[in-house]
Amino acid sequence: MATLLYRLGRFAYRHAVRVLIAWVLIAAAALGAGIGLGGQLQDSYAIPGTESQKAIDLLAAVFPQTAGASAEVVVQDRHGTNLKTADGPTIEKVVTALDHVQGVEQAVSPYGRYATSAVSKDGSTVIIAVQFTTSSEKVTATELAAVKKATAPLTDAGLTVEFGGQVYQNTKVGLSLTEGLGVLFAALVLIVTFGSLLAAGLPLISAIAALAVSMGAVLTTASFVTLSSTTPLLALMIGLAVGIDYALFILSRHRAQLAAGMDPGESAATAVATAGSSVIFAGVTVMIALIGLLIVGIPFLGLMGIAAAIAVLLAMLAATTLLPAIMGLLGARLAPKPGSRTARRALATAAASSHDPHDATAGVAGADVAGTRPRSARPKSALGQRWVALVLKAPVVAIIAVLAVLGTLAVPAFSLALALPDGGSQPSDTTARKAYDIVSTEFGPGRNGPLIITVDITQSTTFMTDLTSIGNEIARLPGVDTVSSGTPNATLDTAIIQVIPTTGPSDPKTTQLVERIRALEPSIASTYHTPIAVTGATAVAIDVSSRLDSALLPFGIIVVGLSVILLMVVFRSLLVPLKAAIGYLLSVLAAFGVVVAVFQWGWGASALGVVPGPILSFMPVLLMAILFGLAMDYEVFLVSGMREAYVHGVAQLPAGATRKARNAVARRAIVSGFSGAARVVTAAALIMFFVFAAFVPEGAGVIKVIALGLAAGVFVDAFLVRMTLVPAVMALAGRSAWYLPRWLSRILPNVDIEGEGLRAHQDAAVWALERFADGEAISLDRLMVGAGNGPEAGPIGLRVPSGTIALVSDETATRRLVAATIAGRLEPRGGRAQVGGHPLPSDAAKVARLVALADLAGPERPGVSVTLGELLEEHLRLTSPWYLAPIAARRARLRAGRVSGALQGLGRQTVSVDATTPIETLPRLERAVAMAVVALSERAAVVLLDSLDPFSDPLDALAFLRALDRLAPATTTVVVGMPGLNDVADAAPPRVRAFDLAPEYNAIEEGALR
Repeated sequence: MATLLYRLGRFAYRHAVRVLIAWVLIAAAALGAGIGLGGQLQDSYAIPGTESQKAIDLLAAVFPQTAGASAEVVVQDRHGTNLKTADGPTIEKVVTALDHVQGVEQAVSPYGRYATSAVSKDGSTVIIAVQFTTSSEKVTATELAAVKKATAPLTDAGLTVEFGGQVYQNTKVGLSLTEGLGVLFAALVLIVTFGSLLAAGLPLISAIAALAVSMGAVLTTASFVTLSSTTPLLALMIGLAVGIDYALFILSRHRAQLAAGMDPGESAATAVATAGSSVIFAGVTVMIALIGLLIVGIPFLGLMGIAAAIAVLLAMLAATTLLPAIMGLLGARLAPKPGSRTARRALATAAASSHDPHDATAGVAGADVAGTRPRSARPKSALGQRWVALVLKAPVVAIIAVLAVLGTLAVPAFSLALALPDGGSQPSDTTARKAYDIVSTEFGPGRNGPLIITVDITQSTTFMTDLTSIGNEIARLPGVDTVSSGTPNATLDTAIIQVIPTTGPSDPKTTQLVERIRALEPSIASTYHTPIAVTGATAVAIDVSSRLDSALLPFGIIVVGLSVILLMVVFRSLLVPLKAAIGYLLSVLAAFGVVVAVFQWGWGASALGVVPGPILSFMPVLLMAILFGLAMDYEVFLVSGMREAYVHGVAQLPAGATRKARNAVARRAIVSGFSGAARVVTAAALIMFFVFAAFVPEGAGVIKVIALGLAAGVFVDAFLVRMTLVPAVMALAGRSAWYLPRWLSRILPNVDIEGEGLRAHQDAAVWALERFADGEAISLDRLMVGAGNGPEAGPIGLRVPSGTIALVSDETATRRLVAATIAGRLEPRGGRAQVGGHPLPSDAAKVARLVALADLAGPERPGVSVTLGELLEEHLRLTSPWYLAPIAARRARLRAGRVSGALQGLGRQTVSVDATTPIETLPRLERAVAMAVVALSERAAVVLLDSLDPFSDPLDALAFLRALDRLAPATTTVVVGMPGLNDVADAAPPRVRAFDLAPEYNAIEEGALR
């Protein structure tokens, strides 16, 4: 991964203008499509398959006048006057006017036959029920305005008029000045971190560019599927936080390397490769957790997760492409000023992150902790070094303190109550909240959440009597206030009964009532032959909460299990992933506790503009998904440096080092890794905290609770868990922290997140370029080769100068393994190799484009006759530019003529060869020359020719080498593998040389690759 990212960063740096233009065009296209298509955001909490949703779908088919969204016009006389007596005619006129509003199916008079509990006891408050033709998410602002206009006569009469129902709940999505303050605080943190306005602006530019594309994608998607109004705000919040952080990690590494004197281009590519590897891992982890919301089985929640995952993906892409492109435009101007405090910090960070056991700065960290250096000789250490030194002095105390704090914060979490937003959760100044409060006071809290009972009366012959009996049975249940009479539809196959609970929509007792009614269904269906189902907004909310409750534990197990596996792959350890998973659970519980204390218990609620009540149903699962990725983010950046320092430190120990020495290395590795990442992780955590916290005071009601949970979770996870608990636990574990059974190590893939593969590639690239500069087209140094589970061959040494025709007569199996390795088709098992200045195996793709392979025996196509012209044309079409395809046949005819031309005058040609000659009819010599012509037609820098069988006549072998000398350009290097050719090398042209692969190698079975 690191090598791939290195090349990506280098490409973006070198082609900065192209990359910038591409990002601008993509952002413009995404935003243009989103705005142009006019996607609408709609809150829909439907869950296919639940009883309430099935009942709604049934009503839409058989009782359409009741399937649309319902609303309530609450009318009250403040003086307590009976409205029927004083304003009855006016109310009836308003009902008639509402009935004629476009989009309204029907309006029900509070004094009408079908009204249920619509008049208060003193008659001073009434409820006009309004039924819309469409579901709540499809009711337009124009229709709501028309409803309000129709009620103007009541307002003119001096009455209080408020509007309730889901269609009036405040789900407006927008950004306020407070959210902007979060970005401002993030900018201040960046300025302090980098000490430069120029550098501080780059993470913001990267994050904003990614957000532009993701917001455009969300709006475009909203034109085709129903997206919750919370979706773009969640994607914006997550994308902004991770976008700034990911760019911060890469830019910090880049500036540290510039301060150490690295070339800007090399530094940008290396920063993307090293810090970028951690960014990719962290980002993919967040994405997996967010996309994992699909397993919950709730459509709107799954779409929210996908939208947020896309925002994270674009943040990753911006950090690894757009950011290095901007680095390319700015060049060395991003380097800290020599001698400045920022430069000194950057040098210290670079030294700490290098983990060189001979590095002076790394040695200082270890010596400070061990106390082996005189206090006067110790340089002033950074805050991160001082903090980790303090933690390591008393790790048990640190662990107990962290657990005590987190345990205290988690206490409220055990009182967590979940519900979907209703009128009672709206701000006190909204009409929905005012209507909710009036209804609760005058009619009881249950009137705000009526239940709708659907009754299948197709099998009943006395359905009116049965409906009365069913209503009486339901009325006897605890928690029921009133039950309406049953109302059948026009086709007399379905009826509805309205039930008013004694408790509010989000009260647990209402949930119990729904369960009691559903428990009655079998006996009612058996007695009256009329199956029933419970639906309505309250029942839907209960079903959503129930589904989320049941999904919370499985989702948590999957997330924690995933974290253990991923971290085991990254850190090659058992303790590190287990400790990380436990720390994540502690952070989640603490975040839940803070949310419950504020949103449910009301601690500080007024200061944050929060209405105390049950917690948003889908907050826990969203918080768990997002915080999982962020926690793993901090874990990777802190612990990866520790692991690398430990591996390098152990490598420097003498054989048979004691356990005490290994534990000392482990302890120094904790300090070294922590010191190299603490400042950047601190800045990243503060940025995320400020961004999330900014959405709490003035944010949309639904997003407030998520933002507060994330802000609290990020803070405790970064500063208490990752930066205190983690080093303390690892200090106690010592070298055991890095234990992983060998059998498990073999099973787990190696993702190389620390960039060890990149460093190996860079070292190999330097060696390859040196060998190529010395004129060697091919260099093999103690190369070990092998295929599959077969035995190895080697060590092999070979150096072929450019333009040479190299003869290799070693045994067939070894020769062919080496040829496949040189061609980039087979990965070597050890040693070093380079072809054309490109190391193997890290540059195998480039090497494969430089090398052509051919078997001198010709193609094996049993039963098919292939002419030389056809074979040449096929090769030319595959290897030449597309614009030469029309003349491939002509070029093939010309090249076919070179066979006879190369053999002319050698006295060994027995047949004439042209494009129409079938390959299989050619004699041994002519066929070998023809296959050499085919291979050379690819114009590769290196051509590998091989044959299992030698020429029967040495003169044919000599003629072949002389013909090859004529055919191969002087700059082309040719390697010919064939038994017996070395015997005629002395009589061959000067550029022909014989080679042995190595005087010592482990032979493998002859003919293993025949």
